[in-house]
Amino acid sequence: MHLLLWIILATLINGLVAFVGVLSLSLKAKVFKWLLVMFVAFSAGALLAGAFFHIIPEALEELPAMTVSFFILLGLVVFFLIERVLHWHHCHEEGCETHELPTKPVSYLVLFGDSIHNFVDGIIISAAFITSISFGFLTTLMIVAHEIPQELGDFAVLVHGGFKKSKALLYNFFSQLTCVLGGIVGYFFSRAVEGMIPYVLSFAAGGFIYIAASDLIPQLHKEPKTSKAFFSFMFFIIGIGLVLLFKMLFEV
Repeated sequence: MHLLLWIILATLINGLVAFVGVLSLSLKAKVFKWLLVMFVAFSAGALLAGAFFHIIPEALEELPAMTVSFFILLGLVVFFLIERVLHWHHCHEEGCETHELPTKPVSYLVLFGDSIHNFVDGIIISAAFITSISFGFLTTLMIVAHEIPQELGDFAVLVHGGFKKSKALLYNFFSQLTCVLGGIVGYFFSRAVEGMIPYVLSFAAGGFIYIAASDLIPQLHKEPKTSKAFFSFMFFIIGIGLVLLFKMLFEV
């Protein structure tokens, strides 16, 4: 299959994650809360393992350690600024689905920030596929793993911001589709300047580390119940283990 088709397919699959909000319609609130925490834990482990065991080593094969470190830090700083300035919302808090938002414009701001986020995800997926098909699969898996809890949270935010559930699902899907656009742009840009790939990967690693360390892990520490904290830790380890398993299977 042509490389561009793989990229489009992977980004479309990522876009379909927007409909994960459908699951919350039939779940009891208690079950939904529990699953959300487990998804957060899994995502944190997968993102960190992906950054440290795959993305950073890949970048180090092409760039000096100091350069890789600089772009990782740059990724951390840029992701911090985007979240701060644009109110880039990752709703992973337990009980998030019960938080009332004051006005509908807040929901549109979440959609706008999420669209930018997904566009960057598309570029990251594209760069990973250009590096190797197996690395592209792995990166897509990590991004989808992160998107699941985020989209569950975003869906809840949109509904409580004034959207009907059907409209919230549709708008969430539209914001996810910017990932496809990012993938296409990333493909043609990377083809023109292939030397940019290790820089983009280093930047992406910084973003993954920021999301996991600043957004996901702090939510896990807020869990007061020992039993739920134990299960979330196990899902955190499973996230790390799954990434390592893919590394052994595909040797990426």
